[in-house]
Amino acid sequence: MTEELGYEQARDQLIEVVRELEAGGLSLEQSLALWEKGEHLAKLCERHLEGARHRIEDALKSVEDSTGDEG
Repeated sequence: MTEELGYEQARDQLIEVVRELEAGGLSLEQSLALWEKGEHLAKLCERHLEGARHRIEDALKSVEDSTGDEG
C-alpha cells in the first residue's frame, strides 16, 4: 500500500508515473488510473514534507527557547 511508503519511495514512484504518462500510448482508462495514482503519491509526498517542516520548526523553536533562557 502506498500509505506506507517513505518520501523517497513515493517520489520515485511519482516520477515513474509522470514518465509513463508523458510517454503516451496508454488507453484512457490506463491514463486515468496512472493520474489517480500520481495524485495520491503527490499528496503522500506533501504530507511527508509537511511533517518534516513541522519537525524543523519545532526543533528551531526548542533551540530558540533554550538560548533565550540563558540570557
